[in-house]
Amino acid sequence: MGGPGDPPEGVPEGAPGGGEDEYRSVVFDESFVRAARLQESSARERMTDHAPAVRRRPALRRGLSRQALILVLLIALAFGTAVYMGVRHPYQAPATAQHTEPLRMTVIPLAPHDPVPGAADTAKLFAHSKAADFRVGADGITLPASRRTAHFSDSQVVTALTTAKDYLVESSLDPEVLTGGPVRSVRILLDPQQLDQFDQSFDHPAADGRHAATGWLVRFDPAKAQLAAPGIRVQGTMSAVETDSGTLEVTSDHTFVYALRPAGADGDEKASLFTVRRELQFRFDRDDLRMHQAEVVVSYLQAGPLSCSVDSANRLQPLLAGQTAKAGGPAAGTDPFATDSAASLCGTLAPGAQPNLS
Repeated sequence: MGGPGDPPEGVPEGAPGGGEDEYRSVVFDESFVRAARLQESSARERMTDHAPAVRRRPALRRGLSRQALILVLLIALAFGTAVYMGVRHPYQAPATAQHTEPLRMTVIPLAPHDPVPGAADTAKLFAHSKAADFRVGADGITLPASRRTAHFSDSQVVTALTTAKDYLVESSLDPEVLTGGPVRSVRILLDPQQLDQFDQSFDHPAADGRHAATGWLVRFDPAKAQLAAPGIRVQGTMSAVETDSGTLEVTSDHTFVYALRPAGADGDEKASLFTVRRELQFRFDRDDLRMHQAEVVVSYLQAGPLSCSVDSANRLQPLLAGQTAKAGGPAAGTDPFATDSAASLCGTLAPGAQPNLS
């Protein structure tokens, strides 16, 4: 029934003055009602404690939220993984700074007893020499089977061997380097601490055991000789060992045989063979391995046929077909093909080291 003054059917919906209008602005949604958590007090509580008829219920205590629990588990998993990797891979420890030694080098010319044999056909020269069965070019620089060491992984050992091979290829087989051209391809493979010594060896070469350009690489005097054939014959060995927890050492021993003609000569002029034996010792710390660079610490080179009286610190000046060494060379013979041979600062090229064309 409507209030006084209202129509019998009540106040029309939406008309002003309705009894519910003053509560229209108050809205209790479902979340508000659930959050209220009201509980009616018992009759005894109202009599003894004068508590109100309705009291607010304390919020239920819940455990850790699902998100917090997942976060804790992830942190524990990450910490456990870090501990495991540190124990499983101890060779990944940070490297300590090490001082790089300067290259110690020895360049030994080998003088022939007799005139240098020659032939127009370079294939004939190789076929009648000790290099007949050598491989051609980089194929002759083979990598040994490699295994991880106590502090270096398989891949790190392979990186050291590969970098040493790259250095041998660039410094012994690159035609531009061999003929006196740019040497940047060799330089970029060196540890930065050796670059000053390398540059001084080319700016001011000297036979002092530290600054001979030919201690770093093989190169001929372009005014004297040129390559007669691109197929350089190579044979040798490589090995890698760990010297301490932060250093790998690679040793290489290779013999390179080049076919040469006089500078500016055509293919009809006789060619001759020139033999270089290089023994190198490389050292690698972890920075070198990461940067694909090497420390060359020892270089021992024997080369011939050369005249002992000619300075070989800057460029090698080979004796070519028909030429003989100047008088005054040593009497002892040295064979660069023999791995157990040794020589003084100048040696004599053994007769068997030259092609036998008779």
